[in-house]
Amino acid sequence: MSLEGRVAIITGAGGGLGRAHALFLARHGARVVVNDLAWGPAAAVADEIVAAGGEALAAAASVTDEAGVAAMVAKTLDHWGRVDILVNNAGILRDRTFAKMSLDDFRLVVDVHLMGAAVCTKAVWDVMRAQAYGRVVMTTSSSGLYGNFGQANYGAAKMALVGLMQTLALEGERYGIRVNCLAPTAATQMTHGVLSDESLALLQPDRVSPGLLALVGEGAPTRTVLCAGAGHFAQANVTLTRGRYVGDAEDAGQQVIAHWGEIADRSGEVAPPYGFFQAERELASAGLGPEVDVVAR
Repeated sequence: MSLEGRVAIITGAGGGLGRAHALFLARHGARVVVNDLAWGPAAAVADEIVAAGGEALAAAASVTDEAGVAAMVAKTLDHWGRVDILVNNAGILRDRTFAKMSLDDFRLVVDVHLMGAAVCTKAVWDVMRAQAYGRVVMTTSSSGLYGNFGQANYGAAKMALVGLMQTLALEGERYGIRVNCLAPTAATQMTHGVLSDESLALLQPDRVSPGLLALVGEGAPTRTVLCAGAGHFAQANVTLTRGRYVGDAEDAGQQVIAHWGEIADRSGEVAPPYGFFQAERELASAGLGPEVDVVAR
């Protein structure tokens, strides 16, 4: 699959996973804007792409700096006239148990991961709508999807990105914008000291980046969470069990407990196509019927 003619912005691309993403997309024909907090690392990766025969620009800006991000997008449009792909990759860690974690460190991690992705996506959203084409990738994590000791701030931010993806995918669909999440496991500056040397050797960032091709190409899905690491790829889903109707009986709470096995039974679970699906099914089980589907849409 070729990305010839497509323009991609990759945040946090001065090293690690972002650098691997930038090199990978460039090898597949994309013109790449290499963003990083500092100019030097961004310029080095951009030069690497150009030396290999690709096209690249360097852009130094914090993803939380709205003016800096706007200037980066304006520079991209001045140079290439469009933005087709945004990979929200920039991130930081401030790991501690929740008992020892300061609220400042909680806010900082949420600000960079969640607000940084929102700032960057907002900056390209109208451009993508106007050109009726866009591919946005959020970087989530297994820490958000499933939890991880000592990462309350990081996990909260990463799961929030899944929620952002879910809604933006619905809002962008009519404009040809597809929004997905990538959940990587990779040996980067953020994972050294967390994983063993043997594991780190297998978890090279360039073994994650091939998953991007499926998420940013012409035939990309939308509202997909792709998990990737060590050359292995899997899809994660937020699902809903069939559940059980207990009504508003006086002992409804006791019935929930009594039927917990049925409520939690995962056989027949579904990945809802939109948020109101839950309410539709709840109302249908109460006897209101399928007409609530009209309300949802």
